[in-house]
Amino acid sequence: MNQEILQLQPQSIWKNFNALNAVPRASKKEERVIAFIQDFGKSLGLETITDKTGNVVIRKPATAGMEDRKGIVLQSHLDMVHQKNNDTVFDFDADGIRMLIDGDWVKADGTTLGADNGIGVATIMAILESKELAHPAIDALFTIDEETGMTGAFGLEGGVLQGEILLNLDTEDDTEIDIGCAGGVDVTATKSYSSEPVLNGYAGLTITVKGLNGGHSGMEIHKGLGNANKIMNRVLFGTHAGFGLRLSEIKGGGLRNAIPRESVAKVVLPQEQVQHFISAADIVIQAIKAEYKSVDAGLEIVIDQQEHTPVTILPLDVQEQLIKAVYAAHNGVYRMSADFADLVETSNNIANIEVKDGKITIKCLTRSSVESSKYDLANALKSTFELMGAEVGFSGDYPGWTPDANSQILQVLKDIYEKQYHEKPEVVACHAGLECGILGRNYPGMDMISFGPTILGAHSPAERVSISSVQKFWAFIQEILVNIPKK
Repeated sequence: MNQEILQLQPQSIWKNFNALNAVPRASKKEERVIAFIQDFGKSLGLETITDKTGNVVIRKPATAGMEDRKGIVLQSHLDMVHQKNNDTVFDFDADGIRMLIDGDWVKADGTTLGADNGIGVATIMAILESKELAHPAIDALFTIDEETGMTGAFGLEGGVLQGEILLNLDTEDDTEIDIGCAGGVDVTATKSYSSEPVLNGYAGLTITVKGLNGGHSGMEIHKGLGNANKIMNRVLFGTHAGFGLRLSEIKGGGLRNAIPRESVAKVVLPQEQVQHFISAADIVIQAIKAEYKSVDAGLEIVIDQQEHTPVTILPLDVQEQLIKAVYAAHNGVYRMSADFADLVETSNNIANIEVKDGKITIKCLTRSSVESSKYDLANALKSTFELMGAEVGFSGDYPGWTPDANSQILQVLKDIYEKQYHEKPEVVACHAGLECGILGRNYPGMDMISFGPTILGAHSPAERVSISSVQKFWAFIQEILVNIPKK
């Protein structure tokens, strides 16, 4: 671990972030980080509770003179997205994140950093262990599995939390105060097929799409970033018909909430068509690269001959159905909000495509701040994939968070921000999935707000957090704590 991290200000946050990043904490594999945060709470002599889902609540009484203020819930999630570059040697189940300082940024060496939502967790830890900060009674809520289902928030029962105000520390622009978010639903298409043998005289090729930036499939979906699955499909669509190309395998993308950066396809062609195919594919490839040069300058599409030719391929009709369905399936922004300027209302991320051993699986994440629009797009995707003969299911449905422009805690944050920085904050609803909407179902009277330091490239190895922004965030939250309204 880079010891320079421990010298950054505020040291209390970076020390805890350093300790947290030594603990593997993939979604649905949070046992070690749950134990880590339990031990932390108990080491401070604070009441530490773990519910049946795995969420941890640490309670800290109000400091002297703050007993008459409303109790607060400080909330962040323990899990992080595990993504790495293909050429990075790293074991997320065993290794601690290798952090680096690059100017005003802390980033990781070829992997996600875990600033989403580790900086929020580390900030809460710093508040809990502080003997100097004034604050009202605190429930520190550390949820699990936010990134792949929000099962922690879903599983938190009513009556556990005692606070009246929830401060969610999970947004990623320090000029914004968030008062609403999108809901989401997972769309999964599957189809089985009977593989066919490859005939003699065929050569094997590997097509690789790589070098894309990737990113958060909610917060960055409006940027027009390249989706490796859609780009791979364009290469196949634009070249397969005229050269006898047959598809053997595809492995593209990863988690649903990450814009896919890489895709690999194994194909076969008649030996005499290989060079013709490569020449024709290059025309398609250059056109695609030209389209993305402004947002994904590192895009590479590489075709290599395989030493060993694949032995099985998809039936031709299944291959054509798959390529056409993926081409037709919507990816990216579907509708902008009519109520909030520059807010994406509805979108879809074609996150993962796998074709191998007689099975096709396509995984999407559809988001929207409007429930009916969410299912309008989800049903459009369902119809598209059913036309290729796939079975399509919906799962992991979670609600959005409806904005409350009259929130009392919103006014407190706006006043503090203007006083500290001499400008108005941006009050927004975001296109990411925050836990506030889910938590609000069992705590309907709770006043909720979300804010955080500036984090870029979340859910990708380009993830980084601004050092100066963390300092700004720390000053902001300290002032919020002493200005919580009275009961």
